[in-house]
Amino acid sequence: MLKRSLLTCMTGALALSVGLVLAADPPQPAKEQVHGSQVMTQKERDAHRAKMNAAKTAEEKERIRAEEHARLKERAEQQGKAMPDKPPASGGGTGPGPGGGMGLGGGGGPKR
Repeated sequence: MLKRSLLTCMTGALALSVGLVLAADPPQPAKEQVHGSQVMTQKERDAHRAKMNAAKTAEEKERIRAEEHARLKERAEQQGKAMPDKPPASGGGTGPGPGGGMGLGGGGGPKR
């Protein structure tokens, strides 16, 4: 009986410590992939993100996207890399979509 109680306490302490470690350093969301980033420096990717975030309208974002694409397509050709003729459609990121997840009753547990 003593061994079982000791094991239960140790398991609880381990679970608590793992929880504290995860709470202290939550995972950071990944940055959205910038189209053409394979031919951009980190500084250029950051500047592009800043421009896109500062754009007020969809038209302004589309203009920025088209200008960047033309510049990067030329650079990619100089480096012997291929890029499509047109930039991807807006909203093509890999953010959270309408996936079911486990929230709001989407789990597979027993129905009550």
